[in-house]
Amino acid sequence: MIEPLALRMAQHIKRVVPDHPSSVPVLKHALSAILNLVFITGLTIAISVFIGRTREVVTIMVAFAFLRQMTGGIHLKSGMWCVAVSTLLFTGLSFIELDYNWTTGATLVSMLLILIFAPAGIEKQTRIPPRYFPLLRSGAFIAVSLNLWIADPFIAISFFAQSLSLINIRRWKTS
Repeated sequence: MIEPLALRMAQHIKRVVPDHPSSVPVLKHALSAILNLVFITGLTIAISVFIGRTREVVTIMVAFAFLRQMTGGIHLKSGMWCVAVSTLLFTGLSFIELDYNWTTGATLVSMLLILIFAPAGIEKQTRIPPRYFPLLRSGAFIAVSLNLWIADPFIAISFFAQSLSLINIRRWKTS
């Protein structure tokens, strides 16, 4: 649904503005990313308002997106799968209640996973040269370690879920 909608929008832009410097495929790719974000955010917030967990869900989404920008992670094959899985993940995580010890443990495991696996799968997703990837890892490690001081259970569970997405079984099998 996202890709066909993005394609129709890109074709419309090219019809209305034929001199636009971007090609239809480039516009489609950009619009797919925007629509993906809009659908995930809109659907997740709508559900969170309905179930009364908006603060938790927003905290989880912001923490997840922040860490994902520095660490990368797995990507699903289609935009609709991404919307469905992300919405279910963010909503589901908002129901997990961690005490201080579990919050600390989840944060420490996330830090370890970041040291081992980050950044993962961003080579074709970013303009950042690979020589700066260690800085991304360090920044992500520092950002996650701050939750040892903040001790927010929803940030911890969000960071933990994002850190798990760094693990690529296929990469380990070929090593």
